[in-house]
Amino acid sequence: MGLLTFKGGIHPDDGKKLAREKAIVPAVPSGELAYALSQHIGAPANPVVKVGERVLKGQKLAEAGGFVSAPIYASVSGTVKKIETRFGPSGSKVGCIIVENDGEYEETEYAPVKPLEKMEKDEILNLIGDAGVVGMGGAGFPTKVKLSPKEPEKIEYVIANCAECEPYITADYRRMIEEPEKLVGGMRVVLRLFDNAKGIFGVEDNKPEAIAKLTELVRHEERMEVKVLKTKYPQGAERQLIFALTGRAINSSMLPADAGCVVDNVETLISINRAVVEGKPLMERVITVTGDAVSEPGNFLAPIGMNQRELVEMAGGFKTEPQKVISGGPMMGFAMFTLDVPVTKTSSAILCMTKDEVAAMEPSACINCGRCVEVCPSRLIPSRLADYAERNDEQSFTKWEGLECMECGSCSFVCPAKRQLKQAIGSMRKSALANRRKK
Repeated sequence: MGLLTFKGGIHPDDGKKLAREKAIVPAVPSGELAYALSQHIGAPANPVVKVGERVLKGQKLAEAGGFVSAPIYASVSGTVKKIETRFGPSGSKVGCIIVENDGEYEETEYAPVKPLEKMEKDEILNLIGDAGVVGMGGAGFPTKVKLSPKEPEKIEYVIANCAECEPYITADYRRMIEEPEKLVGGMRVVLRLFDNAKGIFGVEDNKPEAIAKLTELVRHEERMEVKVLKTKYPQGAERQLIFALTGRAINSSMLPADAGCVVDNVETLISINRAVVEGKPLMERVITVTGDAVSEPGNFLAPIGMNQRELVEMAGGFKTEPQKVISGGPMMGFAMFTLDVPVTKTSSAILCMTKDEVAAMEPSACINCGRCVEVCPSRLIPSRLADYAERNDEQSFTKWEGLECMECGSCSFVCPAKRQLKQAIGSMRKSALANRRKK
């Protein structure tokens, strides 16, 4: 029997050897920290501190701004200098609470927590929500909302996304190697919410050490198992992961819960464990700093709000001035024009490349080779959708299922004509979705 996977996908050079064997190192910020009020999908958080106020590590800086929102907590002790607009990792401007780090790391007292087996489901959900936990694999959807489906009894699978298929990033891998107990602890917490569910750790086969550690840990867990996935991009995408592990298909109009599934990534599950078992809010995350322009690539436990330039300096700085710096991975990350942006809950990597491969490409006419169709995990015709997008033909774009595109970039990667298929389709998709919401 073959490895679990999906149709389509690509096999780019993963680049993980640069940081794969580098143990997680705690990052110590030296300057001020900027806490973005929009680190999640939904309403921005509302500040609850004032300029001039001294705050402690673990103290709430901003409360959730609505049902789909999440609070923000201080990761250091210090003084609130200002509340102003600054650039975030994606290049957009967001409101930020600026805290001057006093270097003392004086921590607030946390409320005592009960043993997990004595907690009610509402208590667990409230602890997760109050701790500010969101999806930390990229989207940033508030986790309390995700774990509150209308019909929890219909959830049959809780999936831990341990694929980490994006090239170069090794943050989740290091968590699985160094702290697998906390990952399993997070799964144990989530399974308490769903009586009929089974926990699955989906790990790509290029991570044998992580597979072995997790398999040993869940050996006596009746409701958990480890399943091995074929190494392929985008194996960690939600739809592809669900299909590979359960055989169930979902589309853009469905949620995983519609297929009886809940999906959380490694960092999110560890944060759930911290919130419920340890009683501590989300204040830090692991970030990979890597790329051929970095002197000493590595994985760093970074406080939320820390300046990303400081992380690059911790990795030895640049051995060669990079042509391109990306927040995240090369396939789905955002190109950055400055490193003076804060670490957020969804920051996973800083990728620094000596050469901008994309800028060097000169697109030419489509040669109708069909490679983009072959690799598309959503089974679309990217070349045709890009044509519709370039002509601003939203009706045809929608008719040919353009909204089903997940913007993974596989089509652009294999296109021999170097057409910017993902960018064209992504722009039209964003416009079409906005128009649909207006109706």
